[in-house]
Amino acid sequence: MTDAGRHPRITIHTLSEVVEVKGHVGNFDVRIVKKARYVDEKECTACGDCAKVCPVVRPDEFNMGLSSRRAIYSPFPQAVPSAYVLNPGECLGNNPVVCSKCLEACKKSCIDFHMSDQTIDVHVGTVVVATGLKPHDPRELDEYGYTRFKNVLTNLEFERLVNAGGPTQGHLLRPTDRKQPKSVGFVQCVGSRSARRGKTYCSNICCMNTIKSTLVLKEHHPDMEVKVFYIDIRAFGKGFEDLYTRSRRQGVQYVRGLPGHVEEMADGRLRVAVENNGGGTLDYCELDMLVLATGIEPADSTHRLQEMLGLQLTPDGFFLEAHPKLQPVDAATRGVFYAGCAEGPKDIKESVTQASAAAARAIRLMQAEKIAAEAITADVIPELCKGCGKCAEVCPYHAISVDPKKKIPAQVAKAACSGCGTCAAECPFGAITMNHFTDHQIGGQIDAMLESGPAEKILAFACNWCSYAGADYAGVSRLQYPPNVRLIRTMCSGRVSEKFIWDGFKKGAPVILISGCHIGDCHYINANHWTVKRVEKIRKKMEKRSIRAERLQLEWISAAEGIRFADVMNRMEELRRSVSEKEIAETIAALESD
Repeated sequence: MTDAGRHPRITIHTLSEVVEVKGHVGNFDVRIVKKARYVDEKECTACGDCAKVCPVVRPDEFNMGLSSRRAIYSPFPQAVPSAYVLNPGECLGNNPVVCSKCLEACKKSCIDFHMSDQTIDVHVGTVVVATGLKPHDPRELDEYGYTRFKNVLTNLEFERLVNAGGPTQGHLLRPTDRKQPKSVGFVQCVGSRSARRGKTYCSNICCMNTIKSTLVLKEHHPDMEVKVFYIDIRAFGKGFEDLYTRSRRQGVQYVRGLPGHVEEMADGRLRVAVENNGGGTLDYCELDMLVLATGIEPADSTHRLQEMLGLQLTPDGFFLEAHPKLQPVDAATRGVFYAGCAEGPKDIKESVTQASAAAARAIRLMQAEKIAAEAITADVIPELCKGCGKCAEVCPYHAISVDPKKKIPAQVAKAACSGCGTCAAECPFGAITMNHFTDHQIGGQIDAMLESGPAEKILAFACNWCSYAGADYAGVSRLQYPPNVRLIRTMCSGRVSEKFIWDGFKKGAPVILISGCHIGDCHYINANHWTVKRVEKIRKKMEKRSIRAERLQLEWISAAEGIRFADVMNRMEELRRSVSEKEIAETIAALESD
């Protein structure tokens, strides 16, 4: 961080928050609110004279509340910039009549109570999202007694206790009597790998962090009794298994089983009841201190950034990459990249590797004078556009700008448009056309496929990335499905407009299928959500026209689900056989009479 702070081409905005992001790749406009420090960071030398005279004492967040700080303080050692910061909610100096001791103690006159927040607007080409993480709050697991028993700590609190720069200068002391514990227990997977106990995913770092802590304890206190309660140890990194073996050789006891109950005895010690899965017994262990290995959760700012940048989230709440293998650091929104635990739980080594990859991807994109865009983009027909703003509302990439008040035609940023076609399908005036997937082209395919014997055919719209690839996978796998299926490829299921459905039924199609990516896995962020809404609307109209709604089917098929594709087509064939020629004729008559 110090190197970054000294770099002439790096600007660090501390105490700052991104509140707005507009634009697209190569042209992002970012608005930042820089909170008032109330200390001139350029003049402050971090001498500490102001903190010595400050009468306000508060818990130190950096030391997890195990020590105290003043209302004016340095956030942590090696902070950049090396300047103190004043918390206005704690300081008594907002009214200098009440308190101005720090102001008087500062010989360089760095303190300014009249300093206010600043708004900074920057223009950038790419964005790297590195929001960090949030530790799991173990208070939800009341069986461990966290906050009820002072000798129950989290792994972060334990780290500060054994750190040489921590509140006890590296000496491990019990919070109750400030004596060195003779026995310490570690509980793994607190808030991880269980829906009841927090999150279902593995937090990646907990096992090795505990093993490192046991080695630290054994190196400084060889006679100390150390126990680890675990489900299983995941030591899959380079050299990690050796550290695990070394920990066991130094006398650390690993008990396969998690504690179910913790109680505090009269002398402050802890009695832990644990089901030993290795021996099949219920063991009771008496410990001086219990450490909870808490898991990793997405940062609090994740949802806010998702809305600003148009990003996707996994079911676990982390950011979803564009492709887990081919684009592991790219977001679906072009020009946005991920680093660190924003994309998922990872240790320092993986975070550094991903940060380097994100920087390389950003440099590769920005070094070009021009950015090549896909030819499959949207175009607005000015003569037809009414400026209603529906296209801008449905665009998952915020690539369309429109001002409904001025009633001027919408504008499409070609660099940001990915060609999903949702805007064209939702436009009520037909004012948007998709290059290479125009209404005329798709309509021509519908006419050609249903030109002869339409009652014997299944009309299916398949998205390029998932269901069309699933059909291809079914073919190369030699899976059997009805040969009367007629596929029309679109870039996304969101491209299938209401007009295509009515045209298909007018031409005599007995059944129509719309297929695409699974919800949450859409290649175009959330475009298939609009597909669902559109299909529901069409089905309601079908019922009003006395057309069976089940004749229009919506299925999610991934590229790896060749078997599912074949099964869906077999079911569509059964549905097709249930549609009589009389029913088809009545449908055509009802649609032509409208």
